Amino acid sequence: MTQAYSDTVSRILASHLQRHAQPAASASAAATPPLVVHQHFTVANEAVTLQLPAWRDYVGRILDVPVSRAQVAGGFRGEIDTYVLKDLTYLDSRTDPVSQIRTTARISTDSVRDYVFHVAMDGIAETVTDFSRQRKSAQFVPGILALDMNQPMHMHRPTRARVLAFFVPRATVEAAIPDAESIHGRVVTYTSPLTRLIFDHVTALCRSLPARSEADAESTIQGCAHLIVAAFGKQARLAGNARAAARAAMLERVQRYVQANLHHEDLSPESILQAFGLPRPTLYRMFEHEGGLGAYIRNCRLRAAADDLLRHAHIGIGEIAYGAGFNSASDFTRAFRRAYGVSPRDFRGLSGAGDGAREIPPDGPHAPYVT
Repeated sequence: MTQAYSDTVSRILASHLQRHAQPAASASAAATPPLVVHQHFTVANEAVTLQLPAWRDYVGRILDVPVSRAQVAGGFRGEIDTYVLKDLTYLDSRTDPVSQIRTTARISTDSVRDYVFHVAMDGIAETVTDFSRQRKSAQFVPGILALDMNQPMHMHRPTRARVLAFFVPRATVEAAIPDAESIHGRVVTYTSPLTRLIFDHVTALCRSLPARSEADAESTIQGCAHLIVAAFGKQARLAGNARAAARAAMLERVQRYVQANLHHEDLSPESILQAFGLPRPTLYRMFEHEGGLGAYIRNCRLRAAADDLLRHAHIGIGEIAYGAGFNSASDFTRAFRRAYGVSPRDFRGLSGAGDGAREIPPDGPHAPYVT
């Protein structure tokens, strides 16, 4: 009897035209379209001899995967998470050794014309893009490979590998990079301040994406893609959009650090300067729109404390104050009253004695609390 794919894989393969569909609103006119659409695909639950064929069929919409009898008989580990945003797609792929090819024949049969930026996180990837000279782009040393989906390529992963891929619309890349077609097969390594920042940014994305909120995931994926495009467009020096992308990525790193260390009493502009090694003027300019770094830290602490006041009616105000990094309950009360226009005790009372019936103002401590 001929074996068949599992129901899950069969359903995903049958809906291949929707695999990279952009987020769209539901049937309800009032519904807001999701910012990110996520799909997980794995061959782990297939029969051993069907694992590599299932992978081949999954990526077959845009790539050819050579399959040998020995590979089929030995089984194949492969899984991929796809995150589709309004104007780009991000993939996180983990596979056993495999080859993936995009030929001129394949290009002529589909409409995929994005630029794809591959980030090798683990393993080795070798990619041939110039078939006349067999020019090979090797990612033995971790780096970022640019591919033009309008040109042929042959990617071989001789080891188990984890590769991230950012599919960026052609118009976006060509607006940022003159003669963008020439970056096909080019690798950017982590040898400059910008590219080292990209590696940190992408590594953080890789590790924490499943736990991020939808809005945070969208923002971070977009930020990584913009940084990568900037790196290819401005390899010689940081300028224009590249500097802006670098600042945005560094700002997010500092913000994440602040959020993770709010409960530490010694969190301050000075401790952040030491942690990141940034020039003082650079760090301070990053938070000018917040009234300064010190004001940003204070506002984050007040917002965290306001969350606790609403959600944990059994916790005393003094304990919440110390937990938010304030030196005393009186300091906390004064700062809270200036930010929200009411004392912490009155704020908790307005919320319905901590029953969560009311929400904190969306702008946090920048605006008075309105009942």
